[in-house]
Amino acid sequence: MQPLRPTTPPDATRDQRLWQIAKARMKFQSHLLTYVIINAGLWLLWAVLPQPHATRDLLPWPVWATVFWGFGLAMQGFAAYSSLNRGERTQREYERLLNEQQY
Repeated sequence: MQPLRPTTPPDATRDQRLWQIAKARMKFQSHLLTYVIINAGLWLLWAVLPQPHATRDLLPWPVWATVFWGFGLAMQGFAAYSSLNRGERTQREYERLLNEQQY
């Protein structure tokens, strides 16, 4: 299987900031799909495995993977979809400093 190639060659006309945002969002979406599939499998496995009676009152073991992985995924999604990403904040600060320097 050959890797997919971009339909347009990277060139100077493409806005690099928008390209980075698009890449981050696509990466997040693929991680979200992986998260859903793997966690569904973990919960299904937990549901079909026989459980000892002593552990029925405890939290199910897949909850830990779901919660902590979900937190990391939420942070990645926030970074990918928020307008407060580091590159834009840096650009705004740079422009502010340029304006201060000119006056």
